[in-house]
Amino acid sequence: MVGSQRWSELSGRERSFIAGATVVQLSLLAAALVDLRRRPQDQIKGSKRLWRMLAFINFAGPISYFLFGRKK
Repeated sequence: MVGSQRWSELSGRERSFIAGATVVQLSLLAAALVDLRRRPQDQIKGSKRLWRMLAFINFAGPISYFLFGRKK
């Protein structure tokens, strides 16, 4: 069954992958939140509050903000 293994049962490669994905996810989240805080409202498509909430949706939220939430 997928997802039923304990951390100690995972291989070194699996642990490294999960740790790396976590670092990438948290970095994207932090970058999006910092950008939202610094960028004026008139340079953002939609509301800052909505984008802040969406940024917490795994990889999709921050990436969507950087692709679609900022005005050029």
